[in-house]
Amino acid sequence: MSGYWVQVDKLPGGYAIVSLCKEPANTLTYKLWQQLADTVQHLEQDSSVRGIIIASGLKRDIFSAGNDIQGLYAPKTTKEAYRKFWVMQNQFLARLYRSPLVTIAAIRGACPAGGCAISLCCDYRIMTEQGHIGLNEVALGISVPAKWAGLMQNTIGQGKTEQMLQFAKLVSPQEALQIGLIDQVVAKADLLSTAKAAMQQFLRAAPFDAGRQMTKNHLREQFSLDWEAYCVSEVDGAWEQLSQDSTVKAIAGVLEGLTKRKKSKL
Repeated sequence: MSGYWVQVDKLPGGYAIVSLCKEPANTLTYKLWQQLADTVQHLEQDSSVRGIIIASGLKRDIFSAGNDIQGLYAPKTTKEAYRKFWVMQNQFLARLYRSPLVTIAAIRGACPAGGCAISLCCDYRIMTEQGHIGLNEVALGISVPAKWAGLMQNTIGQGKTEQMLQFAKLVSPQEALQIGLIDQVVAKADLLSTAKAAMQQFLRAAPFDAGRQMTKNHLREQFSLDWEAYCVSEVDGAWEQLSQDSTVKAIAGVLEGLTKRKKSKL
């Protein structure tokens, strides 16, 4: 379907691969967040699907380059458009975090910002040997969303999270594994086969979904529900930050750099 960037491949054994295919970098627009949300909700309602592997279907080694910078540039959008975008992305992430499905992120290459947030919401993260990962919003002159910061804190602890987020640190797969941000590092050629093997192992280990799902809910539901509610009120402060002159200038500089890189490739 033209303009539909999420591909689903259902596999024998009760799981599916969900591929993000928005060339060239899986930039996360409102429409892509919505398509992801609709896809995952549909799979959650499919009794034949017990787990999903989220992967990149791009030609280049990019899981996702993160949110669409154009959507963060206040002079080119509106508060209402941004509110819609902000609530959609955060409600999807909060629901993915507590999804009853087993969720694995198969990360090929670059995984900053929103891509990192998607992976952190999954139960298990596998990454290729080449790439980087982290929540680097501070490099754009904006703060890391509160619940995104909390998500990383829940995963790697307070101290490491402070170092990562305050200084917009993007780490290699090897360092990410060392600090617990991801669970495995593999060769690119082995990424999907490793993710499939992990999924099969997890589904065998918990053959009765009800017990696993309830346990996951005990661990994640309260944070997830708080996140869903908080993002609605959080958007006002986020928009105010985006509208500040310093932030507008910082994002304008990023957009200018992207434009120059595109022209240099022509």
